[in-house]
Amino acid sequence: MLPPAQVSIMAVQFTIPLAFKDLLQSGGVGQYVVQEVLPVQQLPKELHAYKAAFRSQGPKCVLQHFDSLYSIIYHFRSVDVALKEDLLEHLVKANSQHASELPSVLEDLSLATAERNLHLNTLKMNCFLLLHLVEAFEVETYQAALGNVEPSGKGRKAKSKTDGFVWENERENVLQTITHLLQLDIRRLWSMSLIEEEFISMVTGCCYKMMENPSIGALKNKSLWEALSHLLGVAVKRSNDTLSVSVKVIQLLQHFEHLAPVLVHAVTLWATEYGMKSLVGEIMRKIGQKSCQDLSRESSAVKTLYTFITQLSEKIPAIMMPNISVLLDYLDGEPYMMRNAVLTVIGEAVVRILSGDNLNELEKKTRDNFLDTLQEHIHDVNVYVRSCVLQIYNRIVQEKALPLSRFQSVVTLVVGRLFDKSVKVCKNAIQVLASFLANNPFTCKLSSADLKSPLEKETKMLKELRDKERVKPPVVIISAQEEWEAMLPEVQATLDALEQEDIEEGDESIEVVDSPQKLCEHILSLLKNVSYKNAIRMVKKGKALFPEDPLFSVDQEETSILEKIFTDKDIESTNQVTEVASEQSEEQKSELNKQEMLVQYLTDAHHFAVKIEEAIDIISKMMYEAASSVVQEVIEFFVTVSQFGVPQAVIGVRRMLPLVWSKEPGVRDAVVGAYRQLYLCASSEPERVKAQNLIRNLSLLMVDSSAGVIQSLEEIVLEFVQKGEIRPSVTQLLWEKFTLKVPCSDIERRAAVMMLGMMSRGQPEIVLSNLETLVTVGLGQDAQKDYQLAREVCNCILKITGGQKSTLEKKPPPPRLARDHCLFQNLTEVVVGGITQQSLHWLTFKETAIKLVYELGEEPEEISADILHKCSQQVLQELNSQGEAATVPAFLLAHLLSLAGDVALQLVVHLECTVSAELRRRRVLKEEQEAEKLGKNKQRKSKANESMDEDLGLVGASADDTEAELIQQVCDKELLNGQQYLSAFLPLVLRVCKNSGKYNDPALCTAATLALTKFMMISSDFCDSHLRLIFTLLEKSPLPGVRLNIMIALGDLSIRFPNLIEPWTPHLYARLRDESREVRRTSAIVMTHLILKDMVKVKGQVSEMAVLLIDSDQEIASLAKNFFTELSNKGNAVYNLLPDIISRLSDPDCGVEEESFHTIMRHLLSYITKDKQTESLIEKMCHRFRTARTERQWRDLAHCLSLLPFSEKGLCKMQDCFDCYGDKLSDEAVYKSFLTVIGKMRRGAKPELKAQIDEFEHKLNVCHNKGLENMDVPGETIQNGDVPLTVKNPPGKRRPLKSVNRAAKASEDSEFRTPKSRVSRKNVKKVTVTFSSDEESDYEAELSEADTPKNTTPIRRTSTRSRAR
Repeated sequence: MLPPAQVSIMAVQFTIPLAFKDLLQSGGVGQYVVQEVLPVQQLPKELHAYKAAFRSQGPKCVLQHFDSLYSIIYHFRSVDVALKEDLLEHLVKANSQHASELPSVLEDLSLATAERNLHLNTLKMNCFLLLHLVEAFEVETYQAALGNVEPSGKGRKAKSKTDGFVWENERENVLQTITHLLQLDIRRLWSMSLIEEEFISMVTGCCYKMMENPSIGALKNKSLWEALSHLLGVAVKRSNDTLSVSVKVIQLLQHFEHLAPVLVHAVTLWATEYGMKSLVGEIMRKIGQKSCQDLSRESSAVKTLYTFITQLSEKIPAIMMPNISVLLDYLDGEPYMMRNAVLTVIGEAVVRILSGDNLNELEKKTRDNFLDTLQEHIHDVNVYVRSCVLQIYNRIVQEKALPLSRFQSVVTLVVGRLFDKSVKVCKNAIQVLASFLANNPFTCKLSSADLKSPLEKETKMLKELRDKERVKPPVVIISAQEEWEAMLPEVQATLDALEQEDIEEGDESIEVVDSPQKLCEHILSLLKNVSYKNAIRMVKKGKALFPEDPLFSVDQEETSILEKIFTDKDIESTNQVTEVASEQSEEQKSELNKQEMLVQYLTDAHHFAVKIEEAIDIISKMMYEAASSVVQEVIEFFVTVSQFGVPQAVIGVRRMLPLVWSKEPGVRDAVVGAYRQLYLCASSEPERVKAQNLIRNLSLLMVDSSAGVIQSLEEIVLEFVQKGEIRPSVTQLLWEKFTLKVPCSDIERRAAVMMLGMMSRGQPEIVLSNLETLVTVGLGQDAQKDYQLAREVCNCILKITGGQKSTLEKKPPPPRLARDHCLFQNLTEVVVGGITQQSLHWLTFKETAIKLVYELGEEPEEISADILHKCSQQVLQELNSQGEAATVPAFLLAHLLSLAGDVALQLVVHLECTVSAELRRRRVLKEEQEAEKLGKNKQRKSKANESMDEDLGLVGASADDTEAELIQQVCDKELLNGQQYLSAFLPLVLRVCKNSGKYNDPALCTAATLALTKFMMISSDFCDSHLRLIFTLLEKSPLPGVRLNIMIALGDLSIRFPNLIEPWTPHLYARLRDESREVRRTSAIVMTHLILKDMVKVKGQVSEMAVLLIDSDQEIASLAKNFFTELSNKGNAVYNLLPDIISRLSDPDCGVEEESFHTIMRHLLSYITKDKQTESLIEKMCHRFRTARTERQWRDLAHCLSLLPFSEKGLCKMQDCFDCYGDKLSDEAVYKSFLTVIGKMRRGAKPELKAQIDEFEHKLNVCHNKGLENMDVPGETIQNGDVPLTVKNPPGKRRPLKSVNRAAKASEDSEFRTPKSRVSRKNVKKVTVTFSSDEESDYEAELSEADTPKNTTPIRRTSTRSRAR
């Protein structure tokens, strides 16, 4: 028996309301209505009663206690947490228990209507309460999360929760319970066996509400995604309403960014496990119906749709591919992210579905169409689309899904993208090329040179096969019947002749045969051999022997039998011949096809290798011009290229070496990692083999490398040594090569010494423990045969002193070797012995040797003096041996002067660094010892004074100055005073320098000039007295080597004696226009260092550096670009210099050509990025029009204005200064430049600004068309009340320059004024340089008449000229 309450409610139908509170309102007849919402105080008691009823009645007890449970949810915010927890727990139990009871009920076919309604109401009520309780928990959790976010939004404060209950942990259990219920065949509970729509909507609505919580998008909630997806899948499957679900999915995607991965998971589950593939198509159609204009206004929605489409294509590409057509319209739309989404779907389809060799014709056609679409968008206008296409191609290539026939076209396109202006695109293009290399189907060693030879060979063979096939004569086959007809008359005649002869004749000669087949074969043989008589006899014999055979029957005539035998058997043989010929033809065709395939393969491989080599050349130039992320990709690319044996890879690997000094994060590590991967990668080879490979590869890098590259390689080797990554076997093999225990070439031997020196920086004991070996082998008797090896040995020994810097510490200086050490004895012998040898390598060796003497010798000045003395004696002996001629070879004198210069320079370095440091060390040590002797009382008294000195930075400063002055005094007064050995060489050095016409040997002049500059490094007095001579040589010497070396030396002199060099700065800038490429290059490097280190004042002459931007030599132009890039990082340096640069470059007397001016200014003005700087330049340039002297200067200024970025303030500045340039608009070029400015301002301008731009354009047009004087004519008034402009001068005539200057504003920047003619000022002393005239060849400005050589050599003075060409 059912309780009375249950019996009464069986007659009532529980209708699911649209809103939770609708149950409080009276519905239709027979509908359940909540009678009363109980107060909060009664709810614990009512819940206790429900729990008791649940234990006794089960889930059906909800029929009596619905109102009390409804009241708890109604007062959800007010009730206790424990009460909510109990209600959730029992509702879950009720639904779970009901789910276990329902299967037996649903299987009962005789279920009464009342019982069915009872279970239906129980199901609805329990689900209604549970789902609305879930929604209440979700709302509370979401609001609590919002309340816990700090104002900054950077963190959340965790609220205290009841121990044991966390709603986030209960969600999954609740969803699984409802899912279990829906998986039952509950539709039988409804009268029409169809679940009502409101019930499904209640379930799905709860799921959608739960999805709206942003926390659900976290990856840690993936199990919750699974539960939600299954519940929604079951609900949608039961309702079979995919249309409403697709609409809801689109709505969720548009409003909630976090739901893209959640819905991807759900849709994938519905399509694969629940068979709702049509739902995917419905969703895609809904997305495809969105207009591009609407999506352009919803950036967040576009981003979410992009994520949804791309991730869904990765999960179910086979289901997505048929629906691509509804999305193709987005490829022509504005939102670039939708283009990326469609292209990603296409890429997934190509990789996952349309790859492999088993595709049918339709699939191949679809794949080709997809690939064509990708190729079209590799040139898309949007950077991100181009980048996306390259990423897709990268994946296609990695998955080996790209057909071989498309390799050539795709590689060509990707190489073209290396020139893209976007760093992101370039980076992805490099990645694609690296993937092409790593996954190429051709060969593991790609070299166009190696592939060219076999390609030519196989192409030649293919041509021969084709020619053979083409010239093959056609085979004429005569049928057997035609041949018989030709034979028949003769056969008939023979037959007639035999009939008249005695038949018995010849019987004995007829062979006996035992079968008709053999007889036929014999007859056929006789016919072919034209033995007709015997053939006829054999036929007659056959008729006698085989009368029962149809062929030899008595009724048959002999000719008929012969015809059948001949035609039938010959047809068989003809068929055999035809078959053989056909087989031969097929073999030839097969061979031809194979050869064509081989040639095509080699052609593709060769083209691929050529394109890769072309890309290498482009990518190697990107190492120093692109962002750090691109640089890292370039480095990885060259690692890949090297592994495939491309010869040009060495260029890139060597080029990346200087990047080891990069300050960009990650770049240095990338370089070191690349070399580690290339040269230290682990392998299974023996240690000896690995050591040989490492040494060979590093030696290849050092061949013909510059000093900078070798120094960079040394830094990498140092890191390997410090980390213990270079094995002892490498060191052992290097020593064996050096000592020739292992046979090797001279280059390999020198490379071994260089590597030993590199390694000794990290482990000095490598050299220290084998110093005697180095000296004996490298500087022994054979050293004069190979000065390059001797130089590298000296450099190797120098490495052990490279890290010993002078400091103010008390510790003694590093130990030095005694004067009589074998090292110095051998060095002296090698240097003295080589001075008489005409070897260029001796010069570099003796320079290193002198440096080694001063670094390691105890008395270096004595050792160097001894070397210099012995070398002088050698020269004197050579002079004495000449007899009456009294001349010496020029090279011998050059060697001696070069050696003297090296000794002088190293002596200065020794005094300034080593001696000075030792003096400071001794002084500090002495002060400390004296301080220890003083009592503590005195220390306390002087403590206050010392602290004050420390604050002022005076401690030790005066003592340091004293030591510096002492060293400087020694240099100025003692080293060149006539009593020192160096002063003995000065007359000879000066004589050669002053008499270049007499001593005109290039090597001698260069050595003497260098020696003079090194002597000038010693004494400021000597330097000052000979600067005129040096600058005379710099200006007038016809030898580029002399001018080049003087520029280098003047760079050093500028640092040592800046005040002396400063007045001569214009002459330094003048060398930037030298006719010699090497001199210009060196001058650019020197001036870059001096300017960036603030050793030279940056003046108007910096325009000479700007001219180098258009130099024909790319290296020099690159140096100039780097200079201005570094200069732009020093505050407003470029901005401050622009006035002088523009004035000088546009000057008609000493400027550059107009087109070159445009190129230079385009580069320089790109550094002006600040709005204030731009506005100031606009105003200054406008005022500059008034002082412009020529139309060329008008055009130049207008062009500069057109290059600047304009804002609204910039437009106002131009309008305010309109009277400065209004009269110049009659010039067509000036007018076009201002129109360019108008066009730039219109882009993206607001409506109010466009009106201002239109007004300004009207002004320009009026001035250009009718002239400035017509602006105040009636009918041509200016709009918006602007002050009309008038012109006093007659039309067509430009105002006089003086009147324009007087009309200029007082605030005009003087930097932009055209310089006035200089007024001679009295009582002002200036340093002047007087050069000889062009007719007089020698330097009369420096030399007295007595010393002027009579035999003169004409020297042409370098004239100032434009280098625009």
